[in-house]
Amino acid sequence: MKPATLAALRAHALALETVRQLRRFAARLKRDERAGAASLGAQCGARADALSAEARRLVALFARRARILRAGARVVAGVDEVGMGPLAGPIVACAVVFAERPWLPGLRDSKQLSALQRERLAAEIRKQAFGVGLAEIWPVEIDRLNVYRAGLEAMRRAVLALEPAADHLLVDARTIPGVAAAQTPLIGGDARDGSIAAASILAKVHRDALMEQLDATHPGYGFARHKGYCTRDHLAALRRLGPTPLHRRSFAPVSQLSLF
Repeated sequence: MKPATLAALRAHALALETVRQLRRFAARLKRDERAGAASLGAQCGARADALSAEARRLVALFARRARILRAGARVVAGVDEVGMGPLAGPIVACAVVFAERPWLPGLRDSKQLSALQRERLAAEIRKQAFGVGLAEIWPVEIDRLNVYRAGLEAMRRAVLALEPAADHLLVDARTIPGVAAAQTPLIGGDARDGSIAAASILAKVHRDALMEQLDATHPGYGFARHKGYCTRDHLAALRRLGPTPLHRRSFAPVSQLSLF
């Protein structure tokens, strides 16, 4: 029987998804004397090693959640907020629950990901999540509460929006007031815990989409580019055009312009 062409073998290798499939195919290719087959086998082995390492990393990211569930919790949510620093736009918080440990290759702190990576992961997170709660706090309320309290309030509302309700929260760095669930605050939690990282990604993607929409209704400020952060272009637009209702008047770079 004529052996499969190298092109056919490469096409087959590209379709393989699991460590077991890749290792079995690599073992098969070892019996093929062609140099191209040997090279392809080495590539499959390297892919298997990378997948195995990623699986171990994801197990570690969700290890704390697994321990909390074994200790008796029924529903564990990761909670995080984004948008504390911008001069304009809302704070967005997210709470996310997974029924089982998800398979989300590339999951990490949203700040370490590109916009395309965040969008891809956000779609996968929503597919695999058992529940998602989102909340927005807009500038009028941010100015009234102060930004720190507004961030806590956004997270509280996101937790209350969850269905099913969580009985344990993994929170990035802080303790959320006004919720009945037990809480575990983790400094740098979006880099240390998978549920918090997932919440961070969903909140960031949601907020970025809002700012892109607001760029159309408030042209000239560049919201779609800088998402409301204190960039040189944003400050120049503020001086030229004045503040919008989206701007946080309690923030010094806005209030010091004396445009009100």
